[in-house]
Amino acid sequence: MKIMSLNIRGFAKDGAFEWVRNLCGEEKHDVFAIQETKSSRVSDQWASCLWWSNRVGIVQKEAVGYAGGLMILWDLDSFHVENFVESEFYIAIKGKWKTRICDSIVVNIYGPQDDASKIRMWDSLNALSRSIDSSWLLCGDFNEVREEDERFNSIFIPSRAKRFNDFISDNSLVEVPLGGGKFTRVCDNGVKMSKLDRFLASDNFLNQREDLSALVLGRKFSDHCPIVIRDKLLDFGPRPFKIFDEWLKNEEVEQINVSGYRKDCVFSK
Repeated sequence: MKIMSLNIRGFAKDGAFEWVRNLCGEEKHDVFAIQETKSSRVSDQWASCLWWSNRVGIVQKEAVGYAGGLMILWDLDSFHVENFVESEFYIAIKGKWKTRICDSIVVNIYGPQDDASKIRMWDSLNALSRSIDSSWLLCGDFNEVREEDERFNSIFIPSRAKRFNDFISDNSLVEVPLGGGKFTRVCDNGVKMSKLDRFLASDNFLNQREDLSALVLGRKFSDHCPIVIRDKLLDFGPRPFKIFDEWLKNEEVEQINVSGYRKDCVFSK
């Protein structure tokens, strides 16, 4: 399983479509959640050109004028969609993975800016969570942070963060840690940075998968970085082991437990 999320900030920019198409070809993800498409309804042919194969499904929420727009694409051979939900601030697909019996819901979120709209979004997501019993993965641009250190050179509002954290706690969600970078949005040439994009998962979603990891990828044509989650253990090779020469003067050095490190690691005096 591999799921990617990206706020593209509009496909109209020169090179944006080609960049996303290259991402699809490189990552070959099973589900792709895109925010701020800034486009009207696209055709199945357009989706096939973007995707890494011609076996692709799509649900979409059109932009209002030149603002917003949401899209979820998925590999028809990996995920079977049974139903979808469209709301003011998100779209969601419900279905089954080819290799798993249980249902899953993937929610693609583009969070609003103002307080009143944020409260409506949390209330709507709470209602959706109560109405459907399934394993959940929420992803996208939440337009909100959880802690003060998730913002750099921008205003942190504790009341908004508290509502976000309360939503996560009330729905028993777990944030999947992102490797590869602390911030997911960089603007004004790095003057302002924040962590607005993330993955939130239910316990049963996490329990169905081993070696789940998430990563921030390099950005281009957008001030947001793509983020990807996958249930594949990344092997970075043997874990490093260091020893100081001074230790070798100690007669008990050979009693050091090096279990778990390379078997060809040899001490010599």
